[in-house]
Amino acid sequence: MKKIGLIILVMMSALYGAPATKSYECTKIFEDRKNELLVELERIDEQKQSLDSLKRATEELLRKKEAMVQGKDVKVDQKLNEIKAKEASIKKMLDENKKVLEQIKQLKSDKVSQTFAKMKPSASAQILSQMPSSDAADIMSTLNSKVVGQILAKMDPKKGSEITDKLRKIPEPPK
Repeated sequence: MKKIGLIILVMMSALYGAPATKSYECTKIFEDRKNELLVELERIDEQKQSLDSLKRATEELLRKKEAMVQGKDVKVDQKLNEIKAKEASIKKMLDENKKVLEQIKQLKSDKVSQTFAKMKPSASAQILSQMPSSDAADIMSTLNSKVVGQILAKMDPKKGSEITDKLRKIPEPPK
């Protein structure tokens, strides 16, 4: 019986001793794995913080760039408005200059027309015969038809026909 008791005791200790060792090894493995996971979690947290910091810096830089672009947009708009105002002013001055030039041309033409209208037809015919046909036609187009007829009658027929041809091609002035 002693032997049986001893065998039972040895077996019991072997049975109860083995699970304790396996349990201890599993706990150690789980603790090691837990520590590895905690280290990995800390590394991931550091990366997340780094990423958040980079994101904030990027957003701040983007806001600064947008503010700078908006400032430049405002300046461009101001310059564009200035250019449009100057363009309108120049166009207005150009229109005024055209009107003044037209008035000067009209006055000049009227003065020349009056001069030729007051001259004798023979003297006018001699002067106009010496001019290029297109210039003579321009002058004669401002005279009334009776005076033109008298001047053409006193002119060389060849020169008179050239001027008459040019007179036909001159458009009628608006009345």
